[in-house]
Amino acid sequence: MLRIHIKSALSVVVLVCSGAQTNVIADELTGSARAESLQLIKLIAAPTIDGAISESEWTGARVVDEIFVQIEPEYGKSSPFRTIVRIGQTDSALYVAVEAIDPQPDRLAAASTQRDGELERDDSVAVLLDTFNDDRTAYLFRTNALATQEDGRIADNGRTMDYRWDAAWLSAATRQEDRWVVEIEIPFSILKYTVGEESSWGINFVRTIPRRLETSLWSGPVEDVYRVSRFGELTGINAPGQMDPWQFIPYILGSIAESEADDVEVGADVRWRPSSKLGIDLTANPDFALVEADVETINLSRFELKIPEKRPFFLEGNEMFSQRISQFYSRRIGDIEWGAKASGKAGRTDFSAIATSGNLTFEDELDEASADYNIVRMQHGLRRGSSVGLLAANRNFQDENSGSVGIDTSLFFSDTLGMTAQLLRVHGPTADGGLAWFLRPSWDTATSHFHVRYTNLDAGILEDINAVGFLRDDDRKEFDTKAEHTFWMNSGPIEKVEPSINYNRFWSQDGVLRSWKVEAQVDVEFRNGWDIEVQHVDEFKLFEKEFRNDLTTLEIGWDGRDGRSVNVFAGSGVNFDADLTLYGAEVEWPVGDNWRFSYELTRLELSPDLESETTTIHVFDVLYSFHTDLFVKLFVQSNSAITKENVQLLGVWRFKPPFGALQIAYQRGTSEQGQQSQQGDTFFSKLSWVF
Repeated sequence: MLRIHIKSALSVVVLVCSGAQTNVIADELTGSARAESLQLIKLIAAPTIDGAISESEWTGARVVDEIFVQIEPEYGKSSPFRTIVRIGQTDSALYVAVEAIDPQPDRLAAASTQRDGELERDDSVAVLLDTFNDDRTAYLFRTNALATQEDGRIADNGRTMDYRWDAAWLSAATRQEDRWVVEIEIPFSILKYTVGEESSWGINFVRTIPRRLETSLWSGPVEDVYRVSRFGELTGINAPGQMDPWQFIPYILGSIAESEADDVEVGADVRWRPSSKLGIDLTANPDFALVEADVETINLSRFELKIPEKRPFFLEGNEMFSQRISQFYSRRIGDIEWGAKASGKAGRTDFSAIATSGNLTFEDELDEASADYNIVRMQHGLRRGSSVGLLAANRNFQDENSGSVGIDTSLFFSDTLGMTAQLLRVHGPTADGGLAWFLRPSWDTATSHFHVRYTNLDAGILEDINAVGFLRDDDRKEFDTKAEHTFWMNSGPIEKVEPSINYNRFWSQDGVLRSWKVEAQVDVEFRNGWDIEVQHVDEFKLFEKEFRNDLTTLEIGWDGRDGRSVNVFAGSGVNFDADLTLYGAEVEWPVGDNWRFSYELTRLELSPDLESETTTIHVFDVLYSFHTDLFVKLFVQSNSAITKENVQLLGVWRFKPPFGALQIAYQRGTSEQGQQSQQGDTFFSKLSWVF
């Protein structure tokens, strides 16, 4: 599959701590700063979150006016942009205020208006919290000058990022003549954390400045922005051990569909927090109807595509299930009537357990039967942010069990040298006792990456592991290696050059060569926002016969680094004995603070086209935001190869964000990827509340 990427502006980090309470080790040669400790003080009263900093409101807050340290573009050097941070707490929440000084306010990038949008492409600030101080896991809270929110979970000491986690917190922002200001309230009730008289958390602050492709940190420099083990320390925390432990989120959904009976559904989620370290989620008849559409893509391989999960029930704690060999892939589970999940921490061990049932459709696609699913995940923390984990996943269908049990590890030997590995045993009717494993040592810096990987997948395990997990292929002995580096230019028209090369080769368990692939590319980004990328792929594949495929593509794009971007690409080659031509374009364009437009065109031509795979894909998206929690969105996509035309018109008012909302929607055509549009006109209305 070819994916088209518009080169996004990277990020700059901003952090504020108390100058009086922060110890800083400064490097006079590079200007870098390593923030060691920040003492938290209780505020006299809770500030009003309105984006306007009042000294009287922030009385008692620690004020830090220190230099942030760049990760990019000038690693280890001081950021030329001043950042002032205030931080404090009340009995119920943590408060952060940031003044992002900007000598060029007319160049401020503020394009993202939708929650969990690509805020790293905007001028943004982020608060990172390691609430267990375990050097491995953390929360992310990011916002831009429009107060758009992005939240997520960090796992594996920064190797895993999950932006699908959502919680209720507050942010507000204002723009002034020489700065933009943001205030943030993070309730303790949305966090899991350690409490006690001597408790401390890890903390860092990040600022992004797209026009410079800059990412800066308070506690740095580090090789990765999300390297939890290198956070600074937040002390003096006085978080409550017990809070209101219950949250009840009922919903009612009404739908009117063409050629179908009108329907009304009710359901609810219950969230119970018996302690600050444990959360339990229960769901009854969860609503999976109003989910974001799967965007149509081109798949040039013969293997299954992995589709991201969007259903809310499966997203809490999802970062723990990120693995190279995916033992749990929640989209294997169909619509469910009930579900239960528990997640938390015991000592240095994180855990999550899921029990649910879902409907399976038989091969004739007419009859359905229920299957039971059980998944258990544990990860134990080691030194340097390393971890070792266990995952067991099982599906019981018609008294037959299928799934896998395995261990995995993520190791950090130093700031740059690490290794990931995994070993699992598959069980089921096809290949009971089959094994899958890999070893992948790697070397990573802020500008370079190199790895080698060896993977072994026994023959026949595909069907059993895919009862619950995701595996594209089996019967492999595979070698893979990749090297890439970013060259930053201090002067001249070129800002950076990124070359990379990847080599992959695998055999069957009997020693038959099944594939080799060489992929090389170079990306050149200019200071004026233009970008050129050349990519060449050459590969050998053995299926019913030997195939020799190749593809060369050229991409040319322009990024205004303020949300506006245009990208065009064209490529040609050979794909499974057919001549291939591939071309397209992508445009993203904000208008003011309210309108956002995007359009993607992809055209694939094959000759000869024996299976009618030549296609044109259009994807159009327009969003109007009255504010960040009240918007209207129109989404239209088509795929000519499968006669697909999908239209969605959605209005959303989140009066209790992110869960309490009123949604009104119209849909025509199927929204699932690769499915023909057989659905007629359908109208939805959904109301969900939070108690």
